[in-house]
Amino acid sequence: MRIAMFTEVFLPKIDGVVTRVLRTLDELAKLGHEVLVFAPGEPPPQYAGFEVVRVRSLPFKPWYPEVRVGLPTPKIAEQMIEFKPDVVHAVNPAWLAAFGVLSAEHRDKPLLASYHTQLASYVQNLHLSALSRFADWWTRNLHNRAEVNLCTSPQMVSAAVASGVRRVELWPKAVDTTTYRPQARTRRMRRRLTDDHPEAHLAVYVGRLSNEKNLDDLLEPVHRMPQVRFALVGSGPASDRLRSLFAGTQTVFTGYLTGHELAEAYASADVFLFPSTTETLGFAGLEAMASGVPVIGADAGGIPYLFTDGVEGVLFPPHDADQIVAHLTRLIADPELRKRMGTAARAEAERHSWRASTQALLSYYELAIARHGTGQSPRR
Repeated sequence: MRIAMFTEVFLPKIDGVVTRVLRTLDELAKLGHEVLVFAPGEPPPQYAGFEVVRVRSLPFKPWYPEVRVGLPTPKIAEQMIEFKPDVVHAVNPAWLAAFGVLSAEHRDKPLLASYHTQLASYVQNLHLSALSRFADWWTRNLHNRAEVNLCTSPQMVSAAVASGVRRVELWPKAVDTTTYRPQARTRRMRRRLTDDHPEAHLAVYVGRLSNEKNLDDLLEPVHRMPQVRFALVGSGPASDRLRSLFAGTQTVFTGYLTGHELAEAYASADVFLFPSTTETLGFAGLEAMASGVPVIGADAGGIPYLFTDGVEGVLFPPHDADQIVAHLTRLIADPELRKRMGTAARAEAERHSWRASTQALLSYYELAIARHGTGQSPRR
């Protein structure tokens, strides 16, 4: 199969969407398919043997300079047509991927769109709430041009349907259980994350440091639990503000970590904290589970899809500092409970391979092609 993929984010940026795109490309290559990737910013010219077309872009300043807004040109559509795709995949259409949606429509190509970000929630957290209604309309309008829409958790499937998006299916979760594993735990990384207090209890967050991740909700638990060390792994537009907010506390900011260092950071934690309420899935939580670490997560978005409450981790009502403290207190006081939950978390992660997830995606590509070929296209 020949797939033209338009994505809003790609390397060198790392986040949950990029992780899913990269692992999917890895599997598509192994399965013998052909992909042409269109990406903004400074992507590598190739990935997994596939050509990556660099689309000129501008940083989304001053709100989110790490995000690059693609500025597509007619030449991009020409390259897509020359590639002769069987299907077009628009990953999180907003800017560049929205151009992919319109190009597929204009060239009468089957279209699959995948939903990875609650765009309206993000613009609100960027203090652009006046745009939230437009963001909802824009998202719904773009996705309803696709023969198939994919969400990454059942909760997001329900949310998309409720917002008026049609033809919605579930793209199964998956995680790399080879890189992320309990054996990656090291004393060296534990020293780094605890500011040289490796014997102290350690709670870790991994992900973007941005307003929509609700990291402010951890400030009260940090102050109330001086016996616990906290580490925030990642970077983002709220980095400076959060460093100032947590100054003088037992909190370490590492900046971005990748590869083996990131795997060490997950595995070296006692618990993983996930206060975000805007996750459409929450790859960081899955990677923590694969590392044998129980998750304390907000009961919102896609996080409840990651694990069974009380088995591989625990859920708390969003923004509830008392419950975060209660769950954290219970887990650090009971090493057997931590071990049992961590073992269950690893076992759950091992059930979800990238090969199975990608094969499900291929079946949805085929569904989009079939619907298009039988006149069931929403654009007709």
